[in-house]
Amino acid sequence: QMQLVESGGGLVQAGGSLRVSCAASGRTVSGSAMGWFRQAPGKEREFVAGISWSGRSTYYADSVKGRFTISRDNAKNTLYLQMNSLKPEDTAVYYCSARDGSVTTTSGTYNYWGRGTQVTVSS
Repeated sequence: QMQLVESGGGLVQAGGSLRVSCAASGRTVSGSAMGWFRQAPGKEREFVAGISWSGRSTYYADSVKGRFTISRDNAKNTLYLQMNSLKPEDTAVYYCSARDGSVTTTSGTYNYWGRGTQVTVSS
């Protein structure tokens, strides 16, 4: 089993930056694709970014492309999401996830989830 714990969320003004992290324990993440999803109140959980097990391939939702960067440090069992040029519409709970195999954009295909960290962007 893998446990995922997010951290680094908070309140930031529009145009600002924030980095959220996800620490994994229980088993190594080195063989797993990982992703970030987010869920705003009253909306479905949506894919934000994904990264292959090696870190060589990354994927982004169109809404965050060019502003967010996903990365991972397998030696530290940690996943990151650097968020720049934040907008009020980025406000959501951000979830870390992991799955065996390749990155997908479908939340139902991920086996492991964190509890989420709140990111609030004020206008």
